[in-house]
Amino acid sequence: MALIDFGGVKEQVVTRGEFPMARARKVLAGETIAIIGYGVQGPAQALNLKDNGFNVIVGQARRFHDDWDRACADGWKPGKTLFELDEAARRGTVVQMLVTDAAQRAIWPLIRQCLNPGDALYFSHGFSIVYRDQTRVVPPDNVDVIMVAPKGSGTSVRRNFLSGAGINSSYAVFQDATGRATERCLALGIGIGSGYLFPTTFEHEVHSDLTGERGVLMGALAGVMEAQYAELRRRGHSPSESFNETVEELTQSLIRLVDENGMDWMFSNCSATAQRGALDWKPRFRKAVAPLFSELYDSVKSGRETARVLRVCGADDYKERLARELAAMRDSEMWRAGKAVRDLRPREKARAVTSRTKGVKGRRAN
Repeated sequence: MALIDFGGVKEQVVTRGEFPMARARKVLAGETIAIIGYGVQGPAQALNLKDNGFNVIVGQARRFHDDWDRACADGWKPGKTLFELDEAARRGTVVQMLVTDAAQRAIWPLIRQCLNPGDALYFSHGFSIVYRDQTRVVPPDNVDVIMVAPKGSGTSVRRNFLSGAGINSSYAVFQDATGRATERCLALGIGIGSGYLFPTTFEHEVHSDLTGERGVLMGALAGVMEAQYAELRRRGHSPSESFNETVEELTQSLIRLVDENGMDWMFSNCSATAQRGALDWKPRFRKAVAPLFSELYDSVKSGRETARVLRVCGADDYKERLARELAAMRDSEMWRAGKAVRDLRPREKARAVTSRTKGVKGRRAN
């Protein structure tokens, strides 16, 4: 492992140089990796592993036609590399549980009976194991239980793989029944295209992940954007101006500067007026939201968030409810203005992006 200084705290990470693809292939030689679920993470991890030369099959319930058809379109062959959930789980020596958290609870009794001694049960989220009192996902003692959690959506996992960049992932071992759990875990992490892997626990992963998704990564970001946009509109600014000052400049300019060299560098490359205002108001925003983050973390750790996810996402009418909620967001003035702004972006830029994407298609992350 490489010892890296993260802001004055040294942590050990695993890089591709230390755990090369050749070693990953050797560790997983003779293994059959069964990807259970072809929704969000499933396609990316399955295709990346396949492109990197591993033996991969997909398990997907045929009654969910969209996901089954997508798997077929991606080249998985029914009866050869594409099976119903239980058949894929029986054939796999590594069973990757990549259906939604609510669905994992529903299908666990089926998957449980398909596991053989020495198999590896793999997750990309600590949810089902950490909150097993609610999910009832309790693995048998004779299988490895491991996790590789990419720090991005399935779309990003695949795009970054094709570009050769990879995506950072955390990894953890919950149960080592074979003595090979850690090596299998790292091999799979490298196989799906991770840029580097950092150790965690199932508990830490799910607590940080649920907090992050509800906080800065999605919930807080969307809420703050809506609040600022609404205030600008209330003060008489046009939809175009309000959206550009709230979203477009962030996503198309400032966040890219943060990505390149950090927040201080972004501040240094903005106007003096912007710098001063940001430095003066940052502490006030931090103070305002700190209690909310504390409340959020407590809700995650206590299992209240888990209970809500399982109750709401497991309801029979959840897809219809979700469609209504997302439609309300899409049809709001703010995001209708956003579509108009995106449509006005220079065509030359769009063509350049398309050209770059085509240029990396099929490239492996080694």
